[in-house]
Amino acid sequence: MSKIGVMGGSFDPIHNGHLVAASEVAARLSLDHVVFVPAGDQWQKEITTPAEDRYLMTVIATAENPMFSVSRIDIDRDGPTYTVDTLTQIQRDFPFAELYFIIGADAISGINTWNNPERLLDLAKFIAVTRPGHKIDLPFDSSRSIQTLEIPALAISSTDCRERVKNNLPLWYLVPDGVVRFIQKNDLYKETE
Repeated sequence: MSKIGVMGGSFDPIHNGHLVAASEVAARLSLDHVVFVPAGDQWQKEITTPAEDRYLMTVIATAENPMFSVSRIDIDRDGPTYTVDTLTQIQRDFPFAELYFIIGADAISGINTWNNPERLLDLAKFIAVTRPGHKIDLPFDSSRSIQTLEIPALAISSTDCRERVKNNLPLWYLVPDGVVRFIQKNDLYKETE
């Protein structure tokens, strides 16, 4: 049985913390592959960057690692993006795989507000990644279903990356070089008048 990591998110923009987290989880848990799934219409979070731009940035960022791929399933699906639908579809696509959903510590604390949280924990093992020394508050009795891993590069955030662009500060070495160039070429995250 293969072991597939699934990393969902807005990736607005994808940054090196996402990539390091996926790589570390893959190495520590002996995953065979990690699929990045940029969100389509997130029902709990407003995204202003077009889905196609976020998808392309994710493709650029993951292109050099043969263990990574990018899926369009959430972008191409009509309606709100629910993780339960994403994992159900990936399970259909890979019926003999064991799924590991890679999630940030900030997001895991709100999992009980997601659509069908009990079903989520049946579909995949959840791997909550956090920076060293950061305490995670796990919701409900989820200790059997959620494993935590400390990842050193998680001080980077997409919010901070967007703010850096707005304030004309460099993004180099926070996001992959190709993503920096894509953001510059497409004038993403600039303050609009």
